[in-house]
Amino acid sequence: MVGLEERMPTSKFLKVKCPDCENVQVIFDHPSTVVKCLVCGRTLAEPTGGKGIIKAEILEVFG
Repeated sequence: MVGLEERMPTSKFLKVKCPDCENVQVIFDHPSTVVKCLVCGRTLAEPTGGKGIIKAEILEVFG
């Protein structure tokens, strides 16, 4: 279509470190469900309907 800009996605993947056990894992910054640490089970991210609440240390952003 003429006149429409190509829209780029604003969502990204994040490498985060669990504050309890220091496990490092990659999560989505717009989660649709609660994201828990795979080792200890602590909540790392909560959904909000948009960008999630990240409760872990962000080490790297991909994208």
